[in-house]
Amino acid sequence: MTEKQYGGASSHGFKGKSLESVATLPKKSIESKTTTNSSDEENSTELSNESIEKYKKAGKIAVQTIAYIKPLIKSAMPLLEIAEKIEAKIQELGGKPAFPTNLSIDEYAAHCTPSYNDESKATGLLKVDLGVHIEGYIADTSFSIDLDNSEENKKLIEAAESALKEACKIAKSEIQIREIGKAIETTIKSKGFHPIQNLSGHSIEPYELHSGITIPNFDNIQEKTILPGVYAIEPFATSGLGSVKDGRPSTIYAIKSEGNVRDPFAREILSFIIEEYQTLPFCLRWLVKKFGTRSIIAMKRIEEAGIVHQYAQLVESGRGKVAQAEHTIILTKNKKIITTE
Repeated sequence: MTEKQYGGASSHGFKGKSLESVATLPKKSIESKTTTNSSDEENSTELSNESIEKYKKAGKIAVQTIAYIKPLIKSAMPLLEIAEKIEAKIQELGGKPAFPTNLSIDEYAAHCTPSYNDESKATGLLKVDLGVHIEGYIADTSFSIDLDNSEENKKLIEAAESALKEACKIAKSEIQIREIGKAIETTIKSKGFHPIQNLSGHSIEPYELHSGITIPNFDNIQEKTILPGVYAIEPFATSGLGSVKDGRPSTIYAIKSEGNVRDPFAREILSFIIEEYQTLPFCLRWLVKKFGTRSIIAMKRIEEAGIVHQYAQLVESGRGKVAQAEHTIILTKNKKIITTE
């Protein structure tokens, strides 16, 4: 699930919250250790073997889920059916969704998930962005599929996939992050398209989908090096202007601060959100499925209290079509593991 850039903040305008930074959230046991002994080591993560195995397990489930769903997706298939099949498969395989399945069509780049009563159908250039977590250890991956038998769609998908391949090939500990962005930009432009410059990949930590470091989709001329840790690399190729803007509300939310609400039912919903999703994104559709349509009003109360942020759908600024490809990688000092390959 991508990160939109607002002058360096995360996709919803604030840095990813650690479990300790939101006082109402229960604190989970986390085997990875973040070191901040110097400015050069900020956000560097030492991963235990146990942590790596959980990340790898999440990645394996993501790969198996894609192998299951990709052949099933056909033109005019209900988006709600696709999302529910993906999320059910993840749970069947022993994981949990790390965020609501994103199903974004044509010029919609990201942050589109079906509503609880959605009647929209799959069509055009469909991006399928899914996440899996094992006890908070996340795999984030995506693919694009052409449902129109369009030559432009096919070329955009090939551009995004080629850019991802080149980026993953050169990614390693201590490389300058701009070099990854440069590889993405060069590859996509060589295919005749533009990378979306205000969408980026991101570092990942337990229960933190966007944990502070961004992986640009262009050469951003910054000389910061990439350190050991877990990263999502996700190129977006477009036939448009190369940027996105906010569209309609998505019904995808994430906890952003501590707080409470007066309404007893809203408090019940909030307690469930905190316990079940922690700081990970969730959606109204999931709440309606568990609590019924009363949860719609409850979420309005929770949002009005400033406790959650609702993501906006992201639309290409020139209304150009968008293709996406994504892998999660683990970088150690001496090794690279692509968990979602």
